[in-house]
Amino acid sequence: MRILILGGTRFLGRAVAHLAVAQGHEVTCAARGVSGVAPAGARFVPVDRDDPEALVSLAGDGVDAVVDVTRQVSHARHALTALADHVGHWSFVSTISVYADNTTPGQTVADAPVLPPAPSDVDAPVGPDHRWYGECKVSIERLVRERMGEDRSFICRAGLLVGAEDPSDRFPYWVRRLATGGDVLAPGRPTDRVQFVDVADLAGWLLHAAGTRLAGTYDGIGAAMSRADLLSGVAAGLGVAEPHLTWVEQDFLVARDVREWSGERALPLWVRLPEWAGLMDRDVRPALDAGLTVRPLSDTVRATASWMASSPDAVRQGGLDPVDEAAVLREWEAVRNA
Repeated sequence: MRILILGGTRFLGRAVAHLAVAQGHEVTCAARGVSGVAPAGARFVPVDRDDPEALVSLAGDGVDAVVDVTRQVSHARHALTALADHVGHWSFVSTISVYADNTTPGQTVADAPVLPPAPSDVDAPVGPDHRWYGECKVSIERLVRERMGEDRSFICRAGLLVGAEDPSDRFPYWVRRLATGGDVLAPGRPTDRVQFVDVADLAGWLLHAAGTRLAGTYDGIGAAMSRADLLSGVAAGLGVAEPHLTWVEQDFLVARDVREWSGERALPLWVRLPEWAGLMDRDVRPALDAGLTVRPLSDTVRATASWMASSPDAVRQGGLDPVDEAAVLREWEAVRNA
């Protein structure tokens, strides 16, 4: 196929481009080129998507499929205006952040309510908390369906992405922490659910969708697992001994300013329950039935660890500092023994 990736220089877009080249497709990556480089074998076309005419020159290339990951509404509108009449299939990578209900486990695309589209004066997420992120993605989903039609559009609502070249500290934190060993602070309860997808698996599914002209809206995420299985699985993938986990109640962590999800002083992949019980426990059977394949956790761990070792400067050093972790564990032990 002739595949146009709007992006292709960072994490998921780059993973799609790399795999597409490996599969023998003719790949063009159109991006600014400031966040990374396109993989070897792909043609790179520098574009400024703020310019409504930036992609017009690519309309005559005879593109079979487009993959777009944008979060900016105007960028999607410009791309669809320039290319929709010249493309057979359009994959848009949306997000599970479009859902309005994050409390209910086991939801699917068919039964989960979504947020309203972004206000007309909002073009992209803003601020450190990415306000309007989900709403902007909803707006873009609607644009893709309207312009491409239901039969030529594939909406992939991606969940938490992990794997090699992960620009966040979420999965790499646990790889680094469990490789270090010692007494590991594990947030919440062993049975709490965790859900993610390897970036390489999602890239493979996007190319499968392009090749089979898969249409419709799906969640792009692997099956949920318990936090205990996640942490023991990461340790096993690293080839280290079964970790010594100390499970600490969420209210105790919150009271000591240990934060959720990602960033400084956070325990990544942890979210408070029941407020976020549905965020990391969605029903993935429709995606699996539609061709998504998920590799073993150990493969993801090894790929992530290998990338971290080869590119240490690219790994974000977030999460809970070892000194802070030890202090919280001492306090927790004191409370338990009081």
